[in-house]
Amino acid sequence: MKLRIGHGFDSHRLEDGEGMRLGGVWVPCRYAIVAHSDGDVLIHALCDALLGAIAGGDIGHLFPPDDPRYADADSRELLRTVMRRVSEAGFRLGNADLTLIAEAPRVKAVVTAMREELAGLLGAELSAVSVKATTNEGMGHLGRREGIAAHAVVLLQGAAESP
Repeated sequence: MKLRIGHGFDSHRLEDGEGMRLGGVWVPCRYAIVAHSDGDVLIHALCDALLGAIAGGDIGHLFPPDDPRYADADSRELLRTVMRRVSEAGFRLGNADLTLIAEAPRVKAVVTAMREELAGLLGAELSAVSVKATTNEGMGHLGRREGIAAHAVVLLQGAAESP
């Protein structure tokens, strides 16, 4: 069996608002993400991790931020496109581990919903998708609630290559 590991990172600025989509789930809060698409940092980091694992570039290359077709794009659709590429490359998800870094919003109440949404989008068992959240302990732009960030690591599995 072939194994591939990928890592992804994404961050966006925050502004006053009425909520944001994180991990494919709407999270009501007093902030909104500033982005060309819906700015779902968890899904964007996940897309970059998946693309990295198949040496398929990055999310900005595949969905350029200056392309009007992706204005206000639903990141769940971007992830579906990336997963098609993963499948076409001969791989499937082994597991995904995502970490949200934000002072706000607090997501403990919706982590299970995020895992369920992401597992469905990835075609994976719930046990293969981890979502964690941490703060930046008040330090820097993340600590001042000026931004939000996420890391993602994935393991992909593929059929063994012929000799």
